[in-house]
Amino acid sequence: MKLDQFRDHPVLGFVDWTLRGVGQVVFQNNPVSGLVILIGLLVNSWIYAAICVVGVIASTLTALILKADRAAIRDGLYGFNGALVALALVAFTSENFRTGAVPSFAMLVYLVCGAALTTMAFASIGVVLGPHKVAPLTMPFVLIGWLFLFAVLKFDAIDAGPMAKPVSPDQFSYADAYILPTWYMGIGTSIGQIFFQDNWISGYIILVGIAVNSRICASMGLLGAVVGAAVAVLFGGPEGAIRDGLFGYNAALTAMALGGFFLVLTWSSFLYAIFGAIVATWLWASIAIFLKPIGMPVLTSTFVIVTWLMLIGQYAFRALVPVPPAEATTPEDNRRRYMEGGWRSSGAE
Repeated sequence: MKLDQFRDHPVLGFVDWTLRGVGQVVFQNNPVSGLVILIGLLVNSWIYAAICVVGVIASTLTALILKADRAAIRDGLYGFNGALVALALVAFTSENFRTGAVPSFAMLVYLVCGAALTTMAFASIGVVLGPHKVAPLTMPFVLIGWLFLFAVLKFDAIDAGPMAKPVSPDQFSYADAYILPTWYMGIGTSIGQIFFQDNWISGYIILVGIAVNSRICASMGLLGAVVGAAVAVLFGGPEGAIRDGLFGYNAALTAMALGGFFLVLTWSSFLYAIFGAIVATWLWASIAIFLKPIGMPVLTSTFVIVTWLMLIGQYAFRALVPVPPAEATTPEDNRRRYMEGGWRSSGAE
């Protein structure tokens, strides 16, 4: 069965696009990957799985109504930020962060509008970054997520909740010893936290979903999560935050972005990606402390900042082989096309 056979179907086409939107959170333009990821969310909480679908549908429908680029809609590019905004708004306004809570009618309207707004933000940021050949990534989600979470505090119709998930390292107790669960739970939960899933089993299922489309992406995501945990341990980070995957989710996304997706995978880009994952780990703590006084979560801001910093100037480094965002598919396909002469490097081996 060809994965593209439903993309133009009058009914199933939209299902295909929304599943791709879920997959695009982790760079996977594949409906099967999106479906497996949703199953991972469902294992942890049916509420999160449902809200993810609501968010991706809201932002994708908005793009359709506004007649955005059809190819981008079909690839799920207008859906993934909407999914994340919807998940974030439920996660940080629920009594129980791990499972979430069924949103009130007011919150449902609120998160649908937030998800829809990411469509405009994605297009606008894309225009600004276009000349630099750098993608918006999840910055629409970060901006809209922060703004909408701030506004919750001013509306009585929406319960702000206890902001149950700690977002700052100093909210955890420090431990001298890091035990086995610190590692296998922390690494798995790092992947889960990309979708606000405080569940290490869900994280590993999401990793399987990534591997369905790209084993290199899955490997780099796993490696990024390992790097995040290892750096946090080496620098004496709080065991609870490591086990909850908070040091690793931005590192995992950074490793995937730089390790084959936006740069052809070579030894140079591999080391570049690992360095990015290390920096993203440190910066999670930095931004978490910075945002603590205003009560805002880090979200994926660390991933965006580090990846942009390392990609905007990519054409100045002859050791790297950039992949234009519009042509990025999978690390495997990117490398194959490069080896066949699809891109000209400036010196990468």
